[in-house]
Parts: sequence; structure tokens; C-alpha cells
Amino acid sequence: MARLTKTLVAPGIVWVEAPEAGFRLLCGCPGDAVKHLIRHGLIREDGRDGVGFETGPNAILLSDLPEQNGMLCNLAEFPVMQMLYRQGRIMPGHPNNDGRRPLLIGDPDQLEAQLRYIFLGHYGLADRGDLIAAGVVPALVDDLMAMKLKFSFGRIRPTAELLEAVPLTDQAAALPGGVTLKRTGINQFVVAFGAESVAVDLRLAPGEVCPPSFTLPRMEITRDAFSIVHLGDGDGWDVDRPCMSSLICFGGRLYLIDAGPHIARCLAAVGLGVDDIDGLFQTHCHDDHFAGLPDLMCRRRPLAYFAAPLVRVSTMRKLAALLGTSEVEATGHFVTHDLGCDLWNDVEGLEVMPMISPHPVETTVLLFRTRWLGTYRSYAHFADIVSLGLLAAMVTEEGGGGISRAFYDKVVETYAIPADVKKIDIGGGLIHGVAEDFRRDRSRRLLLSHRAGPLLPGESEIGSAASFGSQDVIIAGSVPGGVVGAAAWGASGPVTGDARQKIGHG
Repeated sequence: MARLTKTLVAPGIVWVEAPEAGFRLLCGCPGDAVKHLIRHGLIREDGRDGVGFETGPNAILLSDLPEQNGMLCNLAEFPVMQMLYRQGRIMPGHPNNDGRRPLLIGDPDQLEAQLRYIFLGHYGLADRGDLIAAGVVPALVDDLMAMKLKFSFGRIRPTAELLEAVPLTDQAAALPGGVTLKRTGINQFVVAFGAESVAVDLRLAPGEVCPPSFTLPRMEITRDAFSIVHLGDGDGWDVDRPCMSSLICFGGRLYLIDAGPHIARCLAAVGLGVDDIDGLFQTHCHDDHFAGLPDLMCRRRPLAYFAAPLVRVSTMRKLAALLGTSEVEATGHFVTHDLGCDLWNDVEGLEVMPMISPHPVETTVLLFRTRWLGTYRSYAHFADIVSLGLLAAMVTEEGGGGISRAFYDKVVETYAIPADVKKIDIGGGLIHGVAEDFRRDRSRRLLLSHRAGPLLPGESEIGSAASFGSQDVIIAGSVPGGVVGAAAWGASGPVTGDARQKIGHG
């Protein structure tokens, strides 16, 4: 029996294991690396002492090259989250939480960039001053910081406390259990254990990229007056589906909501390219909603980018860390338009309202509407949300270290807003929503999204799932000539009492 094994998982992803040493190394982290590990059976369900958890890597080797053939090679956020949470290594009282930190191994510059990027993906804006600078009022800052602390088990920790960073130099790195790792060239390494060794090559051939773990059907869509195309309804762990994303067709324009891994492939499957997209609405900066941003930077002209200021700041700061550039330079790849929270923002006739949703990083749910024949037609995109039961447990009296009752009540009110079509996150667990909170939802069509696997019987009684490329038509009629003016929509003017601001298209 070999003491050291190597598995070629996908282009840019290699698995090395030394069972006697308890050493399991993920080499390379392009988008959806965790999904490929699951597909290959290298992450499996397990348990001990009555506690269920997953197996998986306990060390990550970064690519020397942050990008190859237009593909980002070091998207380590989800592999790190899998080690810390789904394996239980950070969970209080978990049998796998033995105090040993997972390893992050690589070039010193790549390590430094990854530590910043992982921190921002873990906590977002973790400083009161940053939240205030992003326009958050002090009372809401108190709630957001209290919520972050609850999600992080009471303390926001530097990434170096969560992971052990191992810089690679000219010498072989000594790793736990007697394993050594040495770089022999750019993206070329040798892992040794005892008398055995394996070579790891993370170089990609010209034009080679890591494919998704799923296949996509080819679909045709129609450019209706107002419709929603479903580009993904899985999560960061679903090996069979892209991550939750939607495409809004409105008045001849096309707007993306979020951009997860392989977003360009998702667009191509419905006959579109990145240059066909007129704008992007961002809900938050977790990789399953964010990792496709570099695809959208490969355009002939910068893309219009719409987000609440606190989401824009955390997202662009994380993008800058990942790219090894400044926040100003990262933002410069887009034409940014800030959206006022709890306001109807007019984007070329499509009104959008972001509203705060509890999550470890800055997150907004998005409500869209337009006037049609004297009334409003609407779409609600609720990613990511939280279980109201878990949120209620965070409520304490003033000064008690939790969130305020007013904050909780506002979230309950937000989640209850009905729409013609409403897509919600039912991922469950510590930081996602549950279908049961929407059993009495008054929306005309309720879509359950952002989870791996099929709906459970109780969930299918509440809502339905959308298939890739399916289209919900809210206002029928194709619009080949571009944006339709307000008169053509049968609008009767602004609704009295509505707070709104107009945002021009970039």
C-alpha cells in the first residue's frame, strides 16, 4: 500500500494524501474546487461521538500564479470554510476542533494576499469606522457588529489565528507528520513522505482552464419586457448546479444579479456573452456570488455596477486583495452606482430597493419593480438570508451584546414583502435561511434556492425550484428596440410617499 498518493482532480487541482501522517493536501484552488473534491469522493460525510461532519483537506497549496489563461487560481475561501466549518475545526465543542490550525502553503506574496481576501470573505467590514465610512448610521452599526460577533462565536479573529501560513522558500518546508514540500519551479512542487515522493504540476496548457463540476443545457431565452432568467440555484457545495444567480431582462436591457464561479459559461449556455450584459446588481461578496467578477472585467468597456455602498466597499476591498491591487484600481474596472438602502432607486425605469439582510458579511436582499397598467409588477431576490429563529436568539436587551429588537423586527418585515416572483435562500445551517419562515408568504410565485440537492417534501409544499435557463415572465412582450419609456409602460406617475432616487446608466 502506497504511503503517498496523488489524484489529478481537474486542470489546476491536484490532491495529495499521506494517510499515515494524517495529511490531506489540496493543491490549487480555482473556482468551485470544493465541488470537484466532492465529485471525486475526496470530501465525504462522516461522524464521530454522535456529531456529523465532512472529511476533506487539512492543508492547501496555493498556485504560484494567481491567474492562468484568464482563470483565477487561488479562490481559497470555500476550501477554507469547508475545513473550518463543515469539518468542524473552528466549531466550539466539535470533536474535530483539536486546536490545530489547517495549513495554507505558498509563495509569501500569495499568502499575504490570501490572508486579506479570506478575512474579508469571513467577516467583511469588521471595523465600526469602515461601516460608518460606508454610510451606515451608528445605531445600525451597533446591530451589524453585534451580529458579526454572534456569527463568529464572539470574536473576530485575524486569519493567521484560523490558519497556519507556511511560506515556501528555496528550502523544503517541513510539514506535520514528517511530510515535506519543495518548490522545483514555477507551479512545480515535490511532496515527500518517508522514501516516497510525488510531483505536483499546477501549470496549465495554453487555453486550458478548470471546467465546472456540472454540465449545462443549451437554452434559448426571450427578451421580454420584464422577465427573470434563472442562471443558477445551487450553492457553493452543489456539484450539479451553478450558484444562485438571476438575469433580469427589462426593457431591452440585461442585468445580472451576482456573479458566481463560471458565470461566463452560464451566460454562454443561454446564448449570451459578457459584453451583452448592461449591468450587475451585487448582493454581497462571498465567493459563490463574487468569484465571477473577473469574467465581467474581460469586456470591451467597463460594466455598470449597482450596489448599496456597504456592499460595494466590502466587495471591492475583497476583489483588490484577491488581485493584489488597490481598492481604487479594483473599483476602476467598473462604472459604479451606489444604491440607497430602503429607497426605491430608479435605474432606467427599473426600480430597485436594497434592504439589509443579516449575514457574516455586508449583504442586501434586492426588490425590483416597475409600473405596468396602473400597478406594480415585481421581483424579489433574497440571497443571502438567515433563519428567523436563529436571528431571534441574537436579540438581547440594550447593552446585552446582541442585536436590538427593532433590527430583528425590521428583518422580519423585509422578509415578508411579497412579489410577483420571489426567490429565496433556504440553505439552512448557521448563516442561511429556511423555507418554513416563508410558509405564509403572499408572493404569487415562491422559488426556493441556494441549497444543494432536491427540495425536501416539507419544502416543496411551500415553494418550487427553478431549473437552469428557465424564465419567469412578469410582463410579456419582446422589446427589440431598447429601453421602453415610462409612458409605454402605462405608468401613472410616482406613487405618493415613495422615497426614491434616480440613477443614470453608465
